[in-house]
Amino acid sequence: MENEESIIEQILRQKNGMSPSDQKVAEIVLKKPEEVVNYTISQLAQAAGVSGASVTRFCHNLNLSGFHQLKVSLARVKSPVSSLASLSQDDVSQALDQIAASKEDEIDRTLRRLPAATLKEVLDLLEKSRLIQVAAEGDTYPVAEDAVYKLNQLGLLVISSPTMETVLGQTMNMNSSDCLWLISNSGESSGLLKLAYLAKEKGIKVISMTNRPDSPLAAKSDYHLTTAIGQTVLQEEYLFSRLASSSLVEAIFLLLLNRDKKRLSHIQAHEKLIADRKV
Repeated sequence: MENEESIIEQILRQKNGMSPSDQKVAEIVLKKPEEVVNYTISQLAQAAGVSGASVTRFCHNLNLSGFHQLKVSLARVKSPVSSLASLSQDDVSQALDQIAASKEDEIDRTLRRLPAATLKEVLDLLEKSRLIQVAAEGDTYPVAEDAVYKLNQLGLLVISSPTMETVLGQTMNMNSSDCLWLISNSGESSGLLKLAYLAKEKGIKVISMTNRPDSPLAAKSDYHLTTAIGQTVLQEEYLFSRLASSSLVEAIFLLLLNRDKKRLSHIQAHEKLIADRKV
């Protein structure tokens, strides 16, 4: 599986932790990557309002040899799917094509980059755990809820709660035969970090799913799965899309089902139980 991320993704991941000077350069690069490819170092420095030396430091901080390598890396980025800032306002069909291309790329970047060995260990852990707790906060919680529903359908015992107070109470009653699955965009949620610390104290294995492999949550986890950053919008800003994390949950569900086809009968039994709730 391919693990390399684009330079745009790398800048997006690191931008909040950059120095003020680096952030100025990053904003120009993210705003118009196609133009920066043809810039001289002086032109980029002028556009960002920094010195040429600052541009060079920006490149070095990204582990690039220099400005030339930055331009080469930008030239490799597939521009149509890297941003929705230029989404068509007049042609709805064209706009839908742009959105479709972006979403397809988001799923592709998430699933194709998963390290197979780590994913196998995650599947093994989920299967052998007595109890699985899934936790998320804010607009990521629906992804956790979906994971709870899907894995319970497979016959695994999975719990969650939308309130952190309840989640902490659940974790307090878990033991080393259980596992904790944390889902976050940035991987910087203080509530989820508190859960991870509590789990570690109790000998509970922790799985995290974020779009930053260098995040505090990833560092505190036994296993980490990286999701792709969602499409950029409003030029240099980016918006978290639940599609990447939802797709990964779906993939884990299908892989677990594929491991034991008998789980299909458990899904069918559940569907029968809820059949009378459908018109």
